[in-house]
Formats: sequence, C-alpha cells, structure tokens
Amino acid sequence: MSIAITPIPAFNDNYIWCLHDQHHAWVVDPGCAASTERFLQQQRLNLSGILITHHHHDHTGGIAELVKRYPDCLVVGPHSDKIATITHPVVDNQVITLANLAVSLTVLTLPGHTLDHIGFYNDDWLFCGDTLFSGGCGRLFEGSPAQLHQSLQRLAALPGHTLVYCTHEYTCANLTFATMVEPTNSELMEYQQWCLTERQQARPTLPSTIARERAINPFLRCDQTSVRSSIEKQAQVDLSDSVSYFAALRRWKDIA
Repeated sequence: MSIAITPIPAFNDNYIWCLHDQHHAWVVDPGCAASTERFLQQQRLNLSGILITHHHHDHTGGIAELVKRYPDCLVVGPHSDKIATITHPVVDNQVITLANLAVSLTVLTLPGHTLDHIGFYNDDWLFCGDTLFSGGCGRLFEGSPAQLHQSLQRLAALPGHTLVYCTHEYTCANLTFATMVEPTNSELMEYQQWCLTERQQARPTLPSTIARERAINPFLRCDQTSVRSSIEKQAQVDLSDSVSYFAALRRWKDIA
C-alpha cells in the first residue's frame, strides 16, 4: 500500500502533515481544523487519527473540532496535562501503528522547546514538530539548553536518508542566520539558493533530510571549528563544552 505525505498549509507558516492512502488519513499537529477538514474533503479521506508533538496551540487548536467531525479518530501524543484531548498518551521508544494505514512509528521524547515535546519516526520519516527545523531549531520556551541540545543530538544520530518533516516554513530565515554563522560552508550556500528558488515558486522547502541538516544546520554543528569560531566572536560568556556553545548560539539566534 502506497502512503503519501502531503503538507496542509495553515496560518502563516505552519504545515499540518497528512499521511494518507486513497481512503484513510492521519494528520500531524493540526492547529487549524478548517484547513485540515478542507483537504480531507477535497481528497475524500476519512480521518483515522491525529499525532501531536507538543501542547502549543498552533499544533493542537484544531483537535477538538476534528474529533467532533470524526468521532472514531484517535489522538496520540505526549503525557501532558496541557492537552486534554489526547486519547492515547505515549512514552519514549514506544512503537505505535497507525490504524488503517499499517504504518509503524517509534516515539522519541524531545524536551527543550517544551518539556512535553515528542517526535515520531521510522526508517524513512521523522515528524519532529518544533524541535528541529531545516537550518535551525525551536526556541527554548520551557526546557534547558542542555535538554534541547541532547534532543537535537538524538535526531542527528538518525540515518542520513531520514526525511525531516518539521512543522514550520522557517527555512529561508533560518538559512540567513546560518550563513552568518558559517559563511564559508559551500553546501549551505547552495542549499540557500535552492530554497529561495522554491519559495519564489510557492513550493515548500520541506521535507529536509538528516544528512542535509548535519551538513548545513549550525545547531547540529556546534562541534565544528568554523561554527565555534563564529560563536566565540559573539558570546559574552566563557564557553567550555558543546552545551555552552549551543546555548550561546541559541541566544545569538534569538536576538539576530
């Protein structure tokens, strides 16, 4: 059975990823019910389930309305008192099977952006919410730099061919910052030009791959001499290890 993964645009820059065959669908982080429902109706799909990565409203805001429309829909997500609509809370390394699609995914706990953040992956796909973006990473709203750094290192260790389905079209803005950090990275420069062309044609820059992110994403490259040198020029504190470099890089991005 062939499974398609289609981005459903929502708000200004969100993607609600839809995994579907010809009849059934699961969606990831449906912040907007109207956008999701419109796509499902256009494609004549029945919603079997919802995957949630964390509690932020732009990822959860459409759940209640979708569950009313599809009362048999499962809602899989983290153990969190901030998401009342979860029907199937999951834990780290748990393997889930998406009903009606025969797709299996493993749960990864990814604290940092929020404390309840999780991701879903298999040998080919990673749905990572707001932990890893193409060329960047999520802001620290609840977790510590050490937690987010560890979560990103966990994702960086996945196979290089893994497709990265993050939930925001932040790529071009992230790459503008990445080129400030590592202006001599030729692969980064080539990727930036490709992304700019894609966006000029109103096409998504996503999914990325783990291999590409390891090559161009400064938040996965804090051990590289070229990245550390740039961070040292900007940092106002002593830097001693990977976490301190990562924390300084994240602060730099926050004010850039």
